[in-house]
Amino acid sequence: MNDIILGIETSCDDTAVALVDSEGTILSSVVASQLDVHAGFGGIYPEFAARAHISAILPTVHEAFRKARITPDDIKAIGVTRGPGLIGSLLVGLNTATGLGLGWGKPVIGVNHLRGHLRSADLEQKRVKFPATVLLVSGGHTFLAYMKSAVNVRLLGSTSDDSVGETYDKVGRMLGLGYPGGPAVDRLAKEGHPSIPFPRPVINKGLSFSFSGLKSAVARYMDAHQEAVYADVAASFVRAVMDVLIKKSELALRKYPSESFVIVGGVAASPQLREEAGKLCGKMGVELCLPPLRWSTDNAAMIALATFDYLNLSACKEPVADLQLTMSDF
Repeated sequence: MNDIILGIETSCDDTAVALVDSEGTILSSVVASQLDVHAGFGGIYPEFAARAHISAILPTVHEAFRKARITPDDIKAIGVTRGPGLIGSLLVGLNTATGLGLGWGKPVIGVNHLRGHLRSADLEQKRVKFPATVLLVSGGHTFLAYMKSAVNVRLLGSTSDDSVGETYDKVGRMLGLGYPGGPAVDRLAKEGHPSIPFPRPVINKGLSFSFSGLKSAVARYMDAHQEAVYADVAASFVRAVMDVLIKKSELALRKYPSESFVIVGGVAASPQLREEAGKLCGKMGVELCLPPLRWSTDNAAMIALATFDYLNLSACKEPVADLQLTMSDF
């Protein structure tokens, strides 16, 4: 039987728990959603998120074990998100994992949330071939990285202001689409025409990103055009985002030849991004690696799988310092 990790993810709103083996097989995954808790605020209300985690965490852990039909005696360790994220939410997961580890006599490993996303493409089956160029696009982060192996990661460029996911959500609110705005903006964009010349910030300036200017341009357009066709605004916004993401990704792939192009994070679920990335990989002769849609957003399975990287340090051919530095930087 392969080693099994209990993963706990509470970096933001959802309380997620999963049991995953060393091959990326998911024995169970249970999520307690807080969507109804925060819907009225148009975003995450941190104090309410922490309170909801407290109520949900232990029942979610118990349900994960029930669905997997195993007991705590069967696991090798507990992996828990240590950051980045909302401090109150993180503390609920960390304190719960610490208590369970003491009670069960199991080691507890703090896992960087972004590290989990980087490993999510290998959930359910091995997809990533190294070296790989990675585009991480989520609600809190946007960056390009170069991975020589699962534990040797070099950051190539990140956003200087808003993340892609944050920008999507804010534009979604401008269009009255509610929270979360990202999927709704993508759906509406399919009904419109990308006829509005929104800017493509820093598109020709290296591998770093900036999206605050694009967000502001959409807001100014909406203020100046009360008769605006919302579908056209969404289509034009999405087209601008895709142009930036794909252009930067192509630059990275040309500068750092790769076997795989990996896209992870919540925005990896975007059908437009998946389509454009497929075209890019066909053009570049690179294999596109995407996590299954259900593992694109925050989840505990990715945290569990990433935990094996920490546990296997002694057997890893990469210098220990490389992995520790990667975890700290990300």
